[in-house]
Amino acid sequence: MTDTQLGRIENAITTHSNPSELRITDMRLAVVAANYDYPILRIDTNQGVYGLGEVRDAGHASNALQFKSMLVGQNPCNVDMIFRTIKRFGNWGREGGGVSGIEIALMDLIGKVYGVPRYQLLGGKHRDKVRLYGDTPTPDDPTPEDFVAAVLGRRDRGLTWIKFDLRPSLFETGDSPLIGNDARYDFAYEEGRPFKAPMHGRGVKLTDATIERAAHVVGEVRKAVGPNVQICVDHFGEGYLTSDEVIRLGKALEKFDLAWMEDPVSRFDIPGHKKIADALLTPIAAGEDLYLRDGFREAIRTRAFDIVHPDLLTSGGLMETKRISDDAEEEGIPTALHCAGSPIGFMANIHTAASISSFLACEHHGLDLPFWESLVTGLEPNYMADGYVTVPDKPGLGIDLNLEAIEANLRTPGTMFLPTDEWNTPKLGFWRPDDRWPE
Repeated sequence: MTDTQLGRIENAITTHSNPSELRITDMRLAVVAANYDYPILRIDTNQGVYGLGEVRDAGHASNALQFKSMLVGQNPCNVDMIFRTIKRFGNWGREGGGVSGIEIALMDLIGKVYGVPRYQLLGGKHRDKVRLYGDTPTPDDPTPEDFVAAVLGRRDRGLTWIKFDLRPSLFETGDSPLIGNDARYDFAYEEGRPFKAPMHGRGVKLTDATIERAAHVVGEVRKAVGPNVQICVDHFGEGYLTSDEVIRLGKALEKFDLAWMEDPVSRFDIPGHKKIADALLTPIAAGEDLYLRDGFREAIRTRAFDIVHPDLLTSGGLMETKRISDDAEEEGIPTALHCAGSPIGFMANIHTAASISSFLACEHHGLDLPFWESLVTGLEPNYMADGYVTVPDKPGLGIDLNLEAIEANLRTPGTMFLPTDEWNTPKLGFWRPDDRWPE
């Protein structure tokens, strides 16, 4: 091939940067106040291209910033090497949010560099549209009629898969409390409204009356939405019910054809999950607080979950979540995705969902936030009109930040993407100033 021919080929390709010379120069965050805080992450480079990520909802900017000194100067295209280095310092729940958010930002950056959507970096897509399931907050007045109204409100927005909270404490009335749950403590919300925190110990029992009221609520919801809408329930265990009590409740709900019961016992109680999954016909979905492929290994191997339900912002980001879903599929277990973040984390989930062959549905937790869509540019006006989101084909995430909307909704005004130079110096004990990464 002649130099002239080579030049013609290079001119025909859109080069977004020079990947071999790309280096990370900075990392900054902007914390948006929402139903949960959204710590939105931006990784900058020496060539002007940047990547967007997000720390787990209700997490902290420091979960990501603690890794900044390990990132600056590195080539972001080496995402797997970087991920394998920093993943050792994450953990379950919100403590996995820094590692996961960084991986998401690096994958967004690489997609922009090479001009491909993020799903392409995971091996391509299995679907053009991703089905959503809508989270539905507990009504202020938890009567059957209010539950029905809340769920119908989700259906009216086009959703065909809807989740609602079913907390046993909501069904306590008068002389029929949860047995063994007498120790309760007053706390105060920011608005000054007190609430009762349930005891988080074992041995609490549901009364027959509580189970009957819960079944009545679910039955009324099923009757209202009909047989063609998938419904599922969450938060009915809250970590203080034994597996036997969950089974009692679950058997009362089986006739309503639930898509799943979510996180019935403690995230660490894998044998308890398996006991419940084996006892019920209703599928058990779990895993939103589990970290990395290792965190899911026992549950998948023992088939303790009927549906793996990772949160991309805890489980390790796009590539690790794809590995988790592949492991689950080998055991005949499908995947749903838990998502309670901003449009940044949401679209990262959409790209990942597109790449998972045994995928069911992805959560949308921002349906009641009037500013949620405005935080970014690039979302279609009717992006979820039919209960599905079209997978974007633009490079990276396929969306970008709307800085005006971000600034208007900051947790602390005037703190949008401020310098983070204080995190440039290594703070992890294993790291020495004279250490260098291999070229």
